[in-house]
This record gives sequence, C-alpha cells and structure tokens, in this order.
Amino acid sequence: MQCSNKNKKEVITKHLLFTIENQTIMKENNKQELSYFRLKLRSYMSEHHPERLHDTEFITARADMALTTYCDAVVQGFTHPEAESIASEVLYQGLHFSKYDTLVSVLENEFERELPAPLPEKLAPILLSNKAVQATFDKFGLTDTFAASGQYDRLYTELTGTIVLLIESNNLPTVKLAEEASPKAL
Repeated sequence: MQCSNKNKKEVITKHLLFTIENQTIMKENNKQELSYFRLKLRSYMSEHHPERLHDTEFITARADMALTTYCDAVVQGFTHPEAESIASEVLYQGLHFSKYDTLVSVLENEFERELPAPLPEKLAPILLSNKAVQATFDKFGLTDTFAASGQYDRLYTELTGTIVLLIESNNLPTVKLAEEASPKAL
C-alpha cells in the first residue's frame, strides 16, 4: 500500500519542524541537535563501542540514514513501529559484534580473580588501543554474525593468550598478585 504524497509531506513536515525546533534549542543552549536516532545510536555505542563514541561524523551519517529509512518506510505504508524496526536495522548495521564486549567477556570469565568488577569494563577500552590486541582482532573477519561463528571461540582463546602475555611481559599488577604480596592477617 502506497501512502499519498500528503502523508509523505506530513512526515517530512514533522521532521522539519522537529529539526527547526531543535536548531532553535541548539542555538539557545549551544548544544548538539537532538535527534532520536542519534541519541539511540550514541546510547548503544556508549555501551558496546565506547572506542567509537567520538566518531561524530559516523554517528551523524548513520542517524541520518536511519531517519531517511524511517521516513521512506512510513511513506511506503509501514506502521511507525515497523518503520522504526526497519530504521534500526540500518542504524545498527555493522555494530552487532563488539570488540569491547568481547574483551569484557574474556576479562570477566578468564580473569575474574585477578580483575574483579568493575575492572574489566575499565580495562577493556585501554586494551582496545593496544597493538597486540588489535592485531589479534585483525586476524578475523569481524561481521555482525561473527559471535555465532566457529571462529569466535578461536578469537576468544587468542585474546585470552594475548592478555596473559601482556600481563606477564609488562609485570602488570592484578588483584591476585596484590593479595599474594600482602602479609596474611592472623
């Protein structure tokens, strides 16, 4: 079912009014334009891709693509929830697999005594910038479905080994090592 040009104009008009209102707010408060898809993507990236959170060009472009997809879907006759679902597919494309989440998982599962919470979440962004960790990730073709592939277990194992080598070769302190070094209370 095709929507009329009137419905398409209504969707575009609502978006334009929203944008104009937000630009006014932006000028008044000197803040970024408020955008549902931009805020949704920034929230997702802060949880799963914090290393990419400062890539405003990517976030803006992807949010704009999602908005265009949403408007097109509404014009084509999809309901608003259906249009949002379609737009979300565009918004999150290529972001389902997370290096950050993978590192946190390795740290929590394999180093839980040495690095108790909240250390894994704090250490993962630092490890993401490490050349050895990046080289480990670079060996694999990371896609949205990578976590479900047989290669994920190999990546997990290699990351575990890389982290062990980093800890040992740099004499990095861990909670377990600190406990062993402290005198035992009687």
